[in-house]
Amino acid sequence: MPDVTITRPALNRGALAALSGLLSGYTALAVAELVASFVRPQAGPVTAVGGAAIDRTPAPVKDFAIRRFGTDDKLVLQIGIVAALGFLAVLLGLFALRHRRTGAAGVLAFGVLGAAAALTRPDAAGAADALPSLVGAAAGSVVLHVLLGRLARPPAGTGEGPAAGRLDRRGFLLAAGATALVATGAGALGRTLAGRRGRGAVASRAAVRLPAPASPAAPVPARAAPRIPGISAFTTSNTDFYRVDTALVVPRVDAGTWRLRLHGKGVGRPRTYSYRELLGRDLIERDVTLTCVSNEVGGPYVGNARWLGVRLADLLREAGVRPPSRGGPADQLVARSVDGMTLGSPVEDVMDGRDAMLAVGMNGEPLPFEHGFPVRMLVPGLYGYVSACKWIRDIELTTFDAYDPYWVQRSWARRAPVKTQARIDTPKPFARPPLGTTVMVGGVAWAQHRGIRRVEVRIDDGPWQDADLADQDTVDTWRQWSFPWTTTPGGHTLTVRATDGGGRLQTDRRTQTLPDGASGWHSVFVTPG
Repeated sequence: MPDVTITRPALNRGALAALSGLLSGYTALAVAELVASFVRPQAGPVTAVGGAAIDRTPAPVKDFAIRRFGTDDKLVLQIGIVAALGFLAVLLGLFALRHRRTGAAGVLAFGVLGAAAALTRPDAAGAADALPSLVGAAAGSVVLHVLLGRLARPPAGTGEGPAAGRLDRRGFLLAAGATALVATGAGALGRTLAGRRGRGAVASRAAVRLPAPASPAAPVPARAAPRIPGISAFTTSNTDFYRVDTALVVPRVDAGTWRLRLHGKGVGRPRTYSYRELLGRDLIERDVTLTCVSNEVGGPYVGNARWLGVRLADLLREAGVRPPSRGGPADQLVARSVDGMTLGSPVEDVMDGRDAMLAVGMNGEPLPFEHGFPVRMLVPGLYGYVSACKWIRDIELTTFDAYDPYWVQRSWARRAPVKTQARIDTPKPFARPPLGTTVMVGGVAWAQHRGIRRVEVRIDDGPWQDADLADQDTVDTWRQWSFPWTTTPGGHTLTVRATDGGGRLQTDRRTQTLPDGASGWHSVFVTPG
C-alpha cells in the first residue's frame, strides 16, 4: 500500500478554507441581521429557523429543554443553531476548496432554507420576510468565493501559476480581516437599528398611566404572607415571575397601534378594540396564581401576581356570546398572539363567574414586554397553555371539534384545569440542617379556583401530620404553609401533600407533565448534622 503524505501547504490550505467557511457564515448572519432590522427582527434566519425548530420539536424533548434549561431554553437553542451553522460552514469551506462554485451555491441553498422557514412562520408578514436570509446568503456566497480565490492565487510578481503550491497568505489574511471587520459592523448596525424599531413600543408603554380599578383587590390578609425564611414570597415580583413561551424575540408592540378583534361563532356583534378603549372600561384588580403545564412536581414555573384588566366575560356578553350551558354554539375561545401562537380555552370556564380577564397591568405597572404588553389573557384555574395568551391580538369563538390550537396539535390535552400541588421550598434537597434543633419545613400549595383546605407533612414513612396554614387570600392564589420539625440523626425524606377546597386529596400517582400537567407528591431528602 503506497504511503500517503500530506504536505504542509495542503494543511495550511485546509485550515484557511475552514476559516473561509466560518467567515462566510458569519457574514451571512451579520448581513441578514442588518436586513432584518429593516424588515422585522423576527424575519432573521436564526429566529426563523429557531422558531421552526421549536414547532417541530417533539413535546417530550421540548419539555426536557424547559426542565433542564428553564427560561434560558431559547438562548440555548439559539447558541445551538449558531454552533451547528458554524460547523456546517467549516465543512462547506473545506468542500469548496476543490469545488468553489458548488460551495458558494451551497451557501445560497442555506439562504433558501432560511427564507422558507421565515415565510412559513405563523406570524409571517409577507414575501419581504425572505429577504434577510436571501441577501445574507448572497453576501456569504460572495465572501466564500473571493476568499477561496485567494487560496488559489500565487503571490503577486512571482510568475507562478496556481498549481505551484505557494499561498498568497498575506493577501488572504488581509481579505479575511476586512471581511470580519465589515461583517461585525453590519451586525452591530443591524442590532442598533432593530433596537430603534422597538422604541415606539417602549415609549408607548412608558406613557401608560393605569387607571384605578373599578373593582379593586381586597388587601392581602396579614397572616396570608408570614415571613418565614426560605418560603416563596406571597407576591412574585415581575422580574422573578416565570416565563415559558416559544418567542425567540420578545414582541414589542406599540400600544397606540395595537388592536384586538373579537369575532367568530355565536358572536352577534363583532368588535375591534383599541388599547385606549380597554383602559377606558371598568377594570378589575385581582391576585391570581398562574402555573405552567411544564412545571414538574416541585418545579419553579408557578407565580402569584396582582393583575389589572378587563373582565373577559363582559366583552363576550356585549358581543352576544352565550356559554354552551345557555345554548351558545361555541365551546372554545381561541386566542391568537402577534407572534402566531394560538391557545384554546373553554368558553364555559371563561364565562362561569371566575375572574377571567384581559390583563393590562401586573403588580401595579403596565405589563412588562416579556409578560405580554400591551394586553394578555388569563383564566384562573387553567394552565397557561390553554388560557394565558400573551401579546394577544385576536379572539375567535369556535368549537373544540373544529380547531386544534398550537399545543393541542403537539399532543397536549384540549382541556387542562390546574392540578392540586404542594411544594417544599425549605429546606432544600440534600440540605444539612443542624442536628437536634427545630427547623421550619415550609412552602406553598395551590389549587386555583378551588383553594387549599389542608396541607400535611410526613417524615420518612411516619404518619401524616397537619402543617400550619397561612390565611387564604382567595381561592385563586397559592397558600403558604409551615411545619416545625426537630431534626434527628441520619438521612430523612420529607414529603408534602395538599387537599383542595372541595376536600379532594392530591393524588400520589406520579405522572409527567405531558399531556395535562404533572402529578404526585413532592419530597426532599436531608441529612441533619
